Amino acid sequence: MPLPPLNAPNLGITPSASEVITRHLRDAIVAGHFAEDEPVRQDDIAKLFNVSKIPVREALKRLEAEGLVVFQRNKGAVVTRISEPELAQMFEVRILLEDKLLRLAIPNMTDATFARAERICEEFIGEDDVGRWAELNWELHACLYEPAQRPFLVSLIRSIHDKLERYLRMQMSLSEGKDLADHEHREILAACRARDIERAAGLLEEHITGVCRSLFEHLPGHR
Repeated sequence: MPLPPLNAPNLGITPSASEVITRHLRDAIVAGHFAEDEPVRQDDIAKLFNVSKIPVREALKRLEAEGLVVFQRNKGAVVTRISEPELAQMFEVRILLEDKLLRLAIPNMTDATFARAERICEEFIGEDDVGRWAELNWELHACLYEPAQRPFLVSLIRSIHDKLERYLRMQMSLSEGKDLADHEHREILAACRARDIERAAGLLEEHITGVCRSLFEHLPGHR
């Protein structure tokens, strides 16, 4: 097959219909526009985007792999409900992995690492959009873990953050959630800058545990 002319459009950079639908549904789920156990009706989504059900099903399969939806008999795709024990286990895994990564990362942190982290903190505290808070929260954690040079572990943690994002948005939207997160982030950053590995790891564990505790206190039906 002959090569295309050099001025041909690069279709590889154009998002497919399923990619656009995936982003739309992911944002809607983590923002709470879909309730837990609520069906995501393929016909409605296909009509919304004026496409066949094929790209919609592809999008739902991607979201299933991310743990945001699950396919049920006679219902199709429904938004995943994460039980309190499952949430607790996710936070336990976060503590184990993030403690390890932070300990590995601190010796490799540079002035550029700290400058980037400071910029993220400043943007976080000045941001009013709760959806952007969750993004910046991950950006800060990733900034602190990347110097560990363990991309596989970082990707594992990212997958957990993605599953928890709708709950983290709720937790940070509480009256003191954002300010408390900013204060704790800056304390962790200061310990990293001082190369105090034990203090930084301890503060990180307290931070993640506190988020978990605050979230559980405000979950609907929690006693």
